[in-house]
Amino acid sequence: MLKIRQARPGDQPALRNIDTATWKADVSPAPPPPADAAFFTGRRRPADVLVAEIGGAVTGYAALGQSLAITSHIHVLKIQGLAVHPAHQRHGAGRRLVQACLDEARSRPARKLTLRVLSTNPTARQLYESCGFHIEGMLREEFFLSGRYVDDILMAASLSTD
Repeated sequence: MLKIRQARPGDQPALRNIDTATWKADVSPAPPPPADAAFFTGRRRPADVLVAEIGGAVTGYAALGQSLAITSHIHVLKIQGLAVHPAHQRHGAGRRLVQACLDEARSRPARKLTLRVLSTNPTARQLYESCGFHIEGMLREEFFLSGRYVDDILMAASLSTD
């Protein structure tokens, strides 16, 4: 049974493994993560990460945080990473993680949850749209990946009730 919970420091090896297993040039503008890189850092703490687990094994994660650390922007949170191990994709973990991010953002309370997704990742874009995210903008040819220019799509979900 799939369970969503807050990350713990001991999840670090499994989360690092998920990052390594899911990294592809057409879905990430960043270089591949080094095998020995720490998953948790000063910018990404266990308190900012939700994990999906099945039978006690971590199968995916979503990192949530603020994109701008200024008072006038505190009402906006951002999904700063979402990954599900390839062996567990297409079984609802990604959707449950996005929903958990929406719930967590509402509880903080935020008015808006944002994210960025590459135009070369239509599967993720469809997932986000099905969870209530809408395109707010596009940075055309923002990245040069695998020999071509790729757009960066800015998406958001409104969390306000008014």
